[in-house]
Amino acid sequence: MEIHPTAVVSPRAELARDVRVGPYAVVEEHVRVGEGCEIGAHAVVKRFTTLGARNRVYEHATLGGEPQDAKFKGEPSALVVGDDNLIREYVTIHRACGEGGVTRVGSRNFLMVGVHVAHNCEVGDDNTFANGAALAGHIHVEDHVFFSSNVGAHQFVRFGRYAMVGGKSKIVQDVLPFFTTDGNPPAVRGLNTIGLRRGGFTPEARVALRRAYQVLFRARLPLAQSVAALEESDDENVRHLAAFIRGSRRGFTREERETTVSTERELLFKVSR
Repeated sequence: MEIHPTAVVSPRAELARDVRVGPYAVVEEHVRVGEGCEIGAHAVVKRFTTLGARNRVYEHATLGGEPQDAKFKGEPSALVVGDDNLIREYVTIHRACGEGGVTRVGSRNFLMVGVHVAHNCEVGDDNTFANGAALAGHIHVEDHVFFSSNVGAHQFVRFGRYAMVGGKSKIVQDVLPFFTTDGNPPAVRGLNTIGLRRGGFTPEARVALRRAYQVLFRARLPLAQSVAALEESDDENVRHLAAFIRGSRRGFTREERETTVSTERELLFKVSR
């Protein structure tokens, strides 16, 4: 273990033997830090935070801060972070609101400068958050999502796997998996072709998703009929897309914004029945 003399580490924190803690960093009580982690200068790891293995926390990041929620009354809650994450300068990740609640960040995520992950979020694996991206509370992010810089996301929205979100997009509804969503107001722009290729999707799988895109946005079918058609696909990813739509509670971003919010909710209600 290598702890700089100016660092403040609580004797009630649990650190693996090879952890490194930089100058003026703070590690509070009830913190667990796994093997191979490095905590940079002036970084703060607050109580009730658990870090898995080989995470690198850069300078001035703050992990496990109290939630920015008026309902929070100091109750015990947690932040749990997986393995092999890169958490760059000035990132803030807050622990959950509600007794026993947990904010979770998975493994192999890359959080660039100034990213914020609020209370009760659930972030999966292999996601990239560019500078200044901000998640409000209770957001669910699946895997392999790419957030461009300064994306802002409303509480309770969901981001499907292999989605690509353009810079400065204001997200107030669910973002569909496998597609690129961009703009303000945001709209679906097409298949996330580059992301799917880099993710190792076969040509057949990409063709199936392209056909699903056509069924969903170009065939001009009722939403319930479109989703039913996707559910009959032989491709697992297309079926995941259909399940994601059925699981939506806030509605989801479309290719065109002609439909009113009230109509979207009516259509979504029909699909969920």
